Amino acid sequence: MRILMAASEMAPLARTGGLGDVLEALPAELQRRGHEVSVILPYYRSIRENKSLHVEPTGVVMTIEVGARKIETEILESEAPNGVQVFFVRRDEYFDRSEIYGADGRAYEDNAERFIFFSKAAVELARRVIPAPDIIHAHDWQTALIPVFIRHRQLPFKTVLTIHNIAYQGSFWGMDFGLTNLPGSYFTASGVEYYGRLNFIKGGILYADAVTTVSERYARDMRTPEFGAGLDPVVREHAGKIKGVLNGADYETWDPAKDKMIAATYSEKNPSAKKVCRDALLREMSLDPAPRGPVFCMVTRLAEQKGFDILIPLLDRLLADDVRLVILAEGDSDYSRELAMAAKRNAGRFAFRRIMDDALSHRIYAGGDVTLIPSHFEPCGLGAMYALKYGAVPIARASGGLYQILTDYDPSTGMGNGFLFYEYTAEALWDTMGRAKHHFANAEAWQRLMQHGMECDFSWSAAGLEYERIYASLIGPAVVAEKAA
Repeated sequence: MRILMAASEMAPLARTGGLGDVLEALPAELQRRGHEVSVILPYYRSIRENKSLHVEPTGVVMTIEVGARKIETEILESEAPNGVQVFFVRRDEYFDRSEIYGADGRAYEDNAERFIFFSKAAVELARRVIPAPDIIHAHDWQTALIPVFIRHRQLPFKTVLTIHNIAYQGSFWGMDFGLTNLPGSYFTASGVEYYGRLNFIKGGILYADAVTTVSERYARDMRTPEFGAGLDPVVREHAGKIKGVLNGADYETWDPAKDKMIAATYSEKNPSAKKVCRDALLREMSLDPAPRGPVFCMVTRLAEQKGFDILIPLLDRLLADDVRLVILAEGDSDYSRELAMAAKRNAGRFAFRRIMDDALSHRIYAGGDVTLIPSHFEPCGLGAMYALKYGAVPIARASGGLYQILTDYDPSTGMGNGFLFYEYTAEALWDTMGRAKHHFANAEAWQRLMQHGMECDFSWSAAGLEYERIYASLIGPAVVAEKAA
């Protein structure tokens, strides 16, 4: 099958979180399974400045209609480090910016226009590629209007939309609908309108041929008022075509046995060098060495979803003990300010870094003993997969994909791979951190727990097979057989 994936991120070219990781790993897995896969991305400034990436013009120049404007764009081409073909949509007024979605904690005011333009460009590219793709797979709100445009124009592509986090819907004021150039009949309750606003994700759910999300549990959670982010009535109405597929971890990138970004390599069979990584992390972060308690760590976005409202009130109490804490997180300016103040109050025990750094995230997982994932909800939980592989035992609130990844540690049997809590309260988190500190004091039992987590396998093969089945169900077995021949 020929598959074109459209997304706003693809690690290591452009990444703010798990979306970028998925777009690095899933296309490579499908390519390994014998499919022709390419990815289309915006040509961001960070990509243009990437000296290790060889980008060439394709010779394709297109004119895209966005509202009353006709905007010219150039299509560039390269090969990602994983060997996947990547197309870039170049329009500097939209994408030559310091960040992907916004700066100084605020989204860019023209994000609707930017990603309507990008989605239309992706559709136009699909029309021009020879041979044409069988499937166009859109990811998250930034490309969720692609199925709408394809259905409206009756183009011969099957579409899949993956919702990575329904809290981010691409909801914009109704006047932005004019930028789509769709007939007014689409801005209704049976189209892309939702409570008077233009809603990208709603449009994708209605018009995509198949919709997936990043875990089976999250597919159910999205139907509820608690986790549906206001769109749960739409999800319930279309639940029959929404399928949960648990993401995988890319162990070519995330494996301490061969990770060149960490101080020393180690594995579940020989984890002794993890202490070297721990000591190196403490030095790098200018933290006091040799704490009696664990090194807690957190690599995430600064967003309410991630549990900072229950974690921040506990910081001073946690750091009164002989433990260390390292947080790498970028996003909300209010949380950033509170964490910076807490780090200043607890110098030597707490280090906060507010600029996302891929290499540093590897060193943090390698040097940490415990990874904090106190999220209000977690659609998948890639961070938990990485933490397990690096022996940084997760503490997490049970939600979404974490139900499929983690099991609570039972000291009486030695079973489990992390520490779970269920109530979204600071008290529940505090009690669970206390449990982890208690068991950390038993070095032999802790090493067994750590090794058990490192042995877990969440590779992409199962997810790749499931997506292969979804694509095949859309284009039909006869077509799949013909293309395989």
